[in-house]
Amino acid sequence: MTDLTSFIAGLPKAELHVHHVGSASPRIVAELAARHEGRSPVPADPAALADYFAFSDFAHFIEVYLTVVDLIRDDEDVRMLTYEVARELARQQVRYAELTITPYSSVKRGIAAKAFCEAIEDARRGARADFGIELRWCFDIPGEAGLPAAEETLRIALDERPDGLISFGLGGPEVGVPRPQFKPYFDQARAAGLHSAPHAGETTGPETIWSAIRDLGAERIGHGISAVQDPQLMAYLAEHAIPLEISPTSNVRTRAVAAIEEHPLATLFRAGVRVSINSDDPPMFGTTLEEEYAVAARLLDFGKAGVAGLAFAAVDQSFLDSAGKEALIAEIDAYVTQNLA
Repeated sequence: MTDLTSFIAGLPKAELHVHHVGSASPRIVAELAARHEGRSPVPADPAALADYFAFSDFAHFIEVYLTVVDLIRDDEDVRMLTYEVARELARQQVRYAELTITPYSSVKRGIAAKAFCEAIEDARRGARADFGIELRWCFDIPGEAGLPAAEETLRIALDERPDGLISFGLGGPEVGVPRPQFKPYFDQARAAGLHSAPHAGETTGPETIWSAIRDLGAERIGHGISAVQDPQLMAYLAEHAIPLEISPTSNVRTRAVAAIEEHPLATLFRAGVRVSINSDDPPMFGTTLEEEYAVAARLLDFGKAGVAGLAFAAVDQSFLDSAGKEALIAEIDAYVTQNLA
């Protein structure tokens, strides 16, 4: 396994499901907490964050997540967070990442939408120059905030339209947040050329995934693990090449899956469902993308060649342009050729 660990560490990667604020490492969170000390329950000591990030269930995770969101008070916080998240990803040989960003959460805290978008774009350009990583944005509706959040997220997406924006998403709790109400907003986003990539079927059943497909025009599904309960849905996902963005450790940490051994990744994969491996909110869940690849390798009983296949799949399922895909696939191929010889 050590040999496989080294192979994973050096493997060029793409990540398709990773959250902006949720990617803040203890170092980044502690720095933000120190900036706003006395105005937040988030500890400024990195060592104390492991206990703070011990979640009892998905609702508790959302509660804690929002306290970290509240640390993002101005556009300089936004830029620092984005740039430092890119640094952490690049350390794992991530060459391309689609970062799920929730502008509504920052704008309602007083950061102007234009300043927010300028900050993430400045960080994107800096990250490309300094770390060799390409970032793209999925603007995400926080479902718990309802239709006002959907309207504002769409407005920011269409009015500001930062260069890195490629997709439109829906996150937050699924229970009590039906997908059909968001259809008009996804219709407009898709008409404007944005891809549809909502969360669905993490903590609810297959019906939420069906709704994401039928009502929101989902091209990729965030999580989607409850598809395993519906053979017809798995067949549909496979036939229509609608991939699932799988984050195994996240599903266990939020109690969506009872134990890692019970994760449905292998069942989905064997059913022909396209999957990518992702880290979701890695520091909050005590994981990294490298560790998620190792977990996936165990669940799928994969060696180096199988793991490389997961890296190729993530690029193929991404919304990166064809030239970017070809370049990254060529880099992965060269790495695999050198390390499987």
